[in-house]
Amino acid sequence: MVPVEGGTFQMGGGLGGEEDERPVHRVTLRSFSIGAYEVTQKEWIAIMGNNPSYFKGDALPVENVTWYEAVEFCNVLSRKEGLTPAYHGSGAAIICDFNANGYRLPTEAEWEYAAKGGAAGADDLPFEYAGGNDADAVGWYDGNSGGMSRTVGTRLPNSLGLYDMSGNVWEWCWDRYGRYPEGDQTDPKGPAGPASPRDLRTDRGGSWNHSVQFLRSANRDAYTPSYRYWLLGFRVCRSII
Repeated sequence: MVPVEGGTFQMGGGLGGEEDERPVHRVTLRSFSIGAYEVTQKEWIAIMGNNPSYFKGDALPVENVTWYEAVEFCNVLSRKEGLTPAYHGSGAAIICDFNANGYRLPTEAEWEYAAKGGAAGADDLPFEYAGGNDADAVGWYDGNSGGMSRTVGTRLPNSLGLYDMSGNVWEWCWDRYGRYPEGDQTDPKGPAGPASPRDLRTDRGGSWNHSVQFLRSANRDAYTPSYRYWLLGFRVCRSII
C-alpha cells in the first residue's frame, strides 16, 4: 500500500477528452492509501480460495471478477487482518463506510488523483498516462501486450510508485457511473443512487486489449456490477483514519 497525501487537483479530461470526462472540476481529497499493484491472482487465491481468471499466473492481475466479488474480497481481507470492513449490506444495497480502516475500492476521484501523481504531480506534471506520455514505457495495451494480461509491476511506475494504472486490466472503482457535477467538490463518491443491480459502476485505466486512448488517466468506463470479463480487475484502497 502506498500512502497518498490529500490535496486538490483538476479532475477530468478537458476539451481533449471524451464528453463524460467533462466538465473539468476542482476536487479536494483527504489522504488515503492505495495498492502499488493491481490485485494479483496469488493474492486473490490466498483470500478467496479460487481463481476466476482467464489468463493464469500467480503474478498476473486477477481478472474476470465482478464488482460485487471485488467488494467481497476487500471485506474478507479486512477481517483477515483484523481491520473494520468498509462494506455493509448486499447486492445493490451495498454501502461503504469511508471512515472504516478496512480495505475498499478507490473512488473515481481517488483513482484519478493517484494516477496523476497526487498533490505533487496532478497539475504540475499533466502526463497523459500514469507516469508519463510514453504509453509503451508505462503500460500494457493492444500495441505491446501480445494479446494477454502481463505480470504486474513490469512497466515503469508513476511518481507515487504505482504500477499499471495505465493498461494491463481495467480497475473497478466504487462510484456509480454518472455525469460529473459542476463546481468544486470535496471527497466525491459518485451519484447516490438509485440502488439497482442495473446501475453501472465505474472502472478506470484501460487494458491490454485497448488502444492507448483508453489508457489516459482521465478516461472513464463503466459496467453493471455483476459483469465479469478477462480484462477487468481492481486494486485496493484504504482510508487513512
